[in-house]
Amino acid sequence: MSNETVVTAAMLAIGDELLSGRTKDKNIGHLADMLTISGIDLKEVRIVADEEDAIVEALNALRGKYDYVFTSGGIGPTHDDITADAVSKAFGVPCEHDTAAMALLAEMYRRREMEFTEARQRMARMPRGAAHIANPVSTAPGFVIGNVYVMAGVPQVFQAMVDNVLPTLRTGTPVLSLAIACPYGEGEIGTPLTAIQKAHPETSIGSYPRYVGQKFSTEIVVRGRSQDVIEAAGADVRAMIEDIRRRKDIAENYQAEA
Repeated sequence: MSNETVVTAAMLAIGDELLSGRTKDKNIGHLADMLTISGIDLKEVRIVADEEDAIVEALNALRGKYDYVFTSGGIGPTHDDITADAVSKAFGVPCEHDTAAMALLAEMYRRREMEFTEARQRMARMPRGAAHIANPVSTAPGFVIGNVYVMAGVPQVFQAMVDNVLPTLRTGTPVLSLAIACPYGEGEIGTPLTAIQKAHPETSIGSYPRYVGQKFSTEIVVRGRSQDVIEAAGADVRAMIEDIRRRKDIAENYQAEA
């Protein structure tokens, strides 16, 4: 019986600027790295525009399917920052100015001798009953409601919020990996590698092609939650590479003798 624990997550990146290409997303890769280290499987990522219905639809689909959902973007002070409204609608609760968030922001702007305008007050809005995600960079908090963690889109702030969130999460058995250099291209290894994957269903085997000079090669990565299953699959991968090499040597010797 396996004692492995699998915890799953999804990410919802929000913003017209992501879809137009004006902003190049940096948050997806960072979250993927941090979740992998923590033993949480990032299974799906969606990118949606600043449209309330689209956010609600995507959020409801993801939060019912995965253990955790992380969002980025849309909690700033401008008119198109509508993530708090959309999350509130998804959960069926009012979106309102949070008293504690209002106090945090009011004090921050007082220290900076800046007016706490109506636009800036928008950053204190969140679904009723949500809890804060601390923001050590620029004060305005993110929030968590249910299994949904709502965070800023600015990479520096997003990363700081992720650091605060991760210690509070349930984690699973970490995924281990084994990288094997293969001197042959995917066209040569595709069929036998498929057979190896089928023979080792507890692993995930990826192939990543490279082209240097005039030669194709591949990095094969075996992933799994047990060192034993990884090593077993890895042994078959190495045997496959050796078999291809041997067959090539025989073919070249035959041609040389012909």
